[in-house]
Amino acid sequence: MIPEYKTNLLYLADTLPKDYPNFYQQFEKVLSDCGIDFKLLSPTKDIWTVDYMPVQIDINKFVQFVYKPSYLKTQGELNTISDVDAICKQLGIETIKSNILLDGGNVIRATDKIIITERIFSENPAYEKENLIKELRNHFGVEKIFIIPEQPNDFAGHADGMVCFIDDKTVLINNYKNESKKFRDSFEIAIRKTGLNYIKIPYNPYHNDNNDQANGCYINYLQMENVVIIPTFGIKDDDAVVKQFEEIFKGQTIATINSNEIAKDGGVLNCISWNIRV
Repeated sequence: MIPEYKTNLLYLADTLPKDYPNFYQQFEKVLSDCGIDFKLLSPTKDIWTVDYMPVQIDINKFVQFVYKPSYLKTQGELNTISDVDAICKQLGIETIKSNILLDGGNVIRATDKIIITERIFSENPAYEKENLIKELRNHFGVEKIFIIPEQPNDFAGHADGMVCFIDDKTVLINNYKNESKKFRDSFEIAIRKTGLNYIKIPYNPYHNDNNDQANGCYINYLQMENVVIIPTFGIKDDDAVVKQFEEIFKGQTIATINSNEIAKDGGVLNCISWNIRV
C-alpha cells in the first residue's frame, strides 16, 4: 500500500474553486508555500474527492470501489456522484473494479495495514463478513484490516474523522473524552486491539449547529511526503493542536488553514484531497 505520508502529488476537484472560491484561494497559497504539486480533477460534481476516486495500492495499481453510499438518498444527492471512469480516462489511469461499496474516506492506510469502520458491513449486506474482509485484503494487498466502531451521529461513518496513521506503527486518534462512555470504551478497545501506538489529539465539534458539520475535527488533516497541513477553526483548541502537531511531525513542513467554510458542509482537508504517489 502507498500511505498518505508517502504521496507526492495532490488532486483537488474542479468544483472546489467554483463552490468555495475564498477557501480555495487561501488553500492554493498554502499549498504553493509548502511546495506541494497539485492539479484539478475534471469533470467533478462535488469536492469530496477522496471518497469517489480510486484507492492507490502501488504506483500503477488503483482499485475503484463502488461509490453509492447510503447517506446519498435523494435524487438530487445521487446526482452529485461524479463519473470516475471519465476522470480516470483523462488521467490515463486504468483501475481494477471492485463490487464492494466503500468510500475512500473510510480507508485509513499504512504500508501493510488498513483501518475501516464497521460501516463496511452495513453497506455490503450481501457479503459474509469473513468473505468481505478476505476480498478487501486481496484488493489492498495487506494481511491486517482493523475494524473500528462508527462514531455515533456521523452520517458518513468514515474513519478519516477518527484516526490517522503517522507511520506504520502509530496512529493519531480523537480524544473522545466528551463522548458517551459506551462509544469511548468501544473505540479505545478497538484501537488497543490493533497493537498500534496511539496519540490522542483534541476533538471539539460541540459548538457546531448540527452533527453533520465537521468544524473542530483536526484529525481530518492533509498529510503528504514531509508536509502536514492542519485545519484550524478559530477556536480555543487551535493553538494546542498546532503545537502538538509540530512536536509529532518535527522536521516536516507544517502549515495551517482556516477550514470552517468546507467543514460546515461536512468535511475537512482529507475529504477534499486525492493524493497519490507518482
